[in-house]
Amino acid sequence: MSLTYKDAGVDIDAGNALVDRIKPLAKSTSRAEVLGGIGGFAALCRIPTGYQEPILVSGTDGVGTKLKTAFAANKHDTIGIDLVAMCVNDVLVTGAEPLFFLDYFGTGSLDVETGAAVISGIAEGCRQAGCALVGGETAELPGLYHGRDYDLAGFCVGVVEKSEIRPRRDLAAGDVIIGLPSAGLHSNGHSLARKIVFETLKLELNARPKELGGTTVAEEMLRPTIIYADAFRALKQLPWKAAAHITGGGLIENPPRIFSDDSLAISIDYGTWDVPGIFRLIQSAGVDEAEMRRTFNMGIGMIIVVPPEAADATCKAIAKARRIGTLVKA
Repeated sequence: MSLTYKDAGVDIDAGNALVDRIKPLAKSTSRAEVLGGIGGFAALCRIPTGYQEPILVSGTDGVGTKLKTAFAANKHDTIGIDLVAMCVNDVLVTGAEPLFFLDYFGTGSLDVETGAAVISGIAEGCRQAGCALVGGETAELPGLYHGRDYDLAGFCVGVVEKSEIRPRRDLAAGDVIIGLPSAGLHSNGHSLARKIVFETLKLELNARPKELGGTTVAEEMLRPTIIYADAFRALKQLPWKAAAHITGGGLIENPPRIFSDDSLAISIDYGTWDVPGIFRLIQSAGVDEAEMRRTFNMGIGMIIVVPPEAADATCKAIAKARRIGTLVKA
């Protein structure tokens, strides 16, 4: 009897079936600049018109241990939004317009329905971001991944006018920090969150602790990361200076990344917004405030720095934006 690739755990037919399911999803995200469609060896994309000195901006990321909650809950249709968000939000803070996105989906045993659900979330994230899903890679690796578990990685490319690259170099003490709310955990700190929720507090996925206001643990843990593309579109007409995506490291380690030297620091008033219940639940298990602030976003998923005279207009232009602090001399 002749051995086949399928005997080794790799199902080419399943891979082809997934590609067929992906094609209409990718088409729904297309931009005018994209040449061709899914199926080629590489993707082609023009630089949009209107740029005098276009600079390409790239970002890559994954979803981390949030995937384990998706496996446990058997819910796979939103995790792709997280993947796009983690890449796109990093590109947005430079002032760039997201152009296109590629994904990597690796699994031990390819399940077409699960794969299609994941890619549908990626397509939804691309639609929210305004970028095209131009391709990706699906890898079935039975010797590396366990069963139908999978891993995700993403890659986003954007474009920005060279003169509009952020952060600007005129940051100054007195500039106002505008905070944009997060949806909750987003895709960071899940290793600690899972340890607290499932091991220390011993909560089940369908539990509804009072801190979550009627939402189940699974729903809260899998709430998708916000994609802030609409907020940055609103900023096009405003004199913003810098932005920081609040990911791992929280509000302690991410904001200082906007500075070119040590002359400035950030002063944040933590009483200017309501902390989502998931963070209160985690902290109730004994995590101290300093650890919470350097691990989680605490309810602020993005900050934008603007000159004082533009603060009110910025808050008016972006839904739910609010002043949360200022830049100060270090």
